Amino acid sequence: MSGGPADRPRRAVRWRLTGRVQGVGFRYFTRRNADELGVAGSVANLPDGRVEIEAAGDAAALDELRRRVRQGPPASHVDSLDEEEIADAGWAEFRVRFP
Repeated sequence: MSGGPADRPRRAVRWRLTGRVQGVGFRYFTRRNADELGVAGSVANLPDGRVEIEAAGDAAALDELRRRVRQGPPASHVDSLDEEEIADAGWAEFRVRFP
């Protein structure tokens, strides 16, 4: 049978989000949503107050994850999301990175 998620091409992106994105549960919100969507990668707080997400999955799943993280958890507020295509690092799961 074809047409399933394994048959769809996988893309990889890096998003850097600014706003009220640290100290509001943003990393765990992102991990939970990535897991629900079958997206692999990682999320981390950056020293400058931004959050960085590296994510790989099919285009539809990445689009939905982008929509969800732009909304964020209840106490957050995303001012901007910068996106760049990156090489797929072959992640098998989504994890929270710590400095």
